[in-house]
Amino acid sequence: MAEKVAKLGVEREKDFMYYVKDGEVWKVQRKQPGVPKGRPEKVADGGFEVDTNYIYFVDRDGDVARAKRAVGGQKRKKKAGAGRGKAKARAKAKPARKTATRKAAKPAKRGGAKKKAAPKRGGKKRGRR
Repeated sequence: MAEKVAKLGVEREKDFMYYVKDGEVWKVQRKQPGVPKGRPEKVADGGFEVDTNYIYFVDRDGDVARAKRAVGGQKRKKKAGAGRGKAKARAKAKPARKTATRKAAKPAKRGGAKKKAAPKRGGKKRGRR
């Protein structure tokens, strides 16, 4: 899986996250609610060249290790009969929507007097300032 690149023996602290950037090991305080964001601090100089085909990390021993980068993600398992599913889905077309009748589309008329509009109120305007 992973191969060691540099044996540094970095002493790891529980509240810090360690990462490798440009062949150097850095640490930054982990995010915690109500605590301001911490500033990264350089821990050690690895003295190695970084290859973009690998992911570099600090392992349990405090050494720098690398693993092959998974390009394109992991392949998914194919389900049995996956090719036939699309043909069945096309065969079961959705039924056509029923169009609304004219009676249902028009609002019902109600007898009686129309409601009067409320008088406009004067005064201070409310809203954003």
